[in-house]
Amino acid sequence: MTTLQVQLEGVGLWSAEMADFAALQARQQGLAPAAPPARPTAAALPANERRRAPDSVLLAVEVAGQAVAMSGRTASELACVFSSAYGDQLISDYMCATLAQAPAELSPTRFHNSVHNAPAGYWTIATGCHAASSAISAGHASFGAGLLEAATLCVAEQRPVLLVCSDIAGHGPLGEMSGSRIAFGCALVLSPQPGMNALAQLHLTLQPHAEDTLQPGPPTGAWYEANPTAASAWPLLQNLARGGGCCTLAAAPTLALQVVLEKLA
Repeated sequence: MTTLQVQLEGVGLWSAEMADFAALQARQQGLAPAAPPARPTAAALPANERRRAPDSVLLAVEVAGQAVAMSGRTASELACVFSSAYGDQLISDYMCATLAQAPAELSPTRFHNSVHNAPAGYWTIATGCHAASSAISAGHASFGAGLLEAATLCVAEQRPVLLVCSDIAGHGPLGEMSGSRIAFGCALVLSPQPGMNALAQLHLTLQPHAEDTLQPGPPTGAWYEANPTAASAWPLLQNLARGGGCCTLAAAPTLALQVVLEKLA
């Protein structure tokens, strides 16, 4: 199949374990980075919006801001793809419980923040971005599907693209179903052509696979296994921190995305 080739210019990362990509690189070197703050800073949002925004928005905006800052790009000019397996799980759980018990008490504000593209909306408004934006979901394959979507847009339109993938911890029956017990987000800025700020080159090849071949292995107790998006993104993030490598990501139940990463000199 055709291989997509894109340049990586920026990386954003946030979890309860690490506050940014530099912390991941430090861990790869055997160092102990400082603990992240209790909540993502999301400095791109105005102060009033930060106080009102749900955790899902703060997480997505935080990693998006990190990746864009590293890339040196202007946020308002970047097309963006936001990917989340389950959206805002806390609000979804609240809405289901409220509709079942007291539907007249449903909060319009929480309903507004429940839509899957809420983080994309907050980001594009805060940064004044009028470029194309989309929000996708593919369950546990959402990271691979998001990367494929962003890379395809990058190559087809020959323009840089911001990819943001994030999921917060679940709650109630939805949390039990999703298996998401911690918050995690990551972001990548992709470019179609090599530039001064390019960190690495990605070669992406879509391949068919049997539905059960990319299932997670037995749990090891690693922190990233507590969030499906983190578990999906972890192989590529490790390669980024090492400066090279190959991994295969689920992009759909029967589609795999092989990613070969080459560090640029």
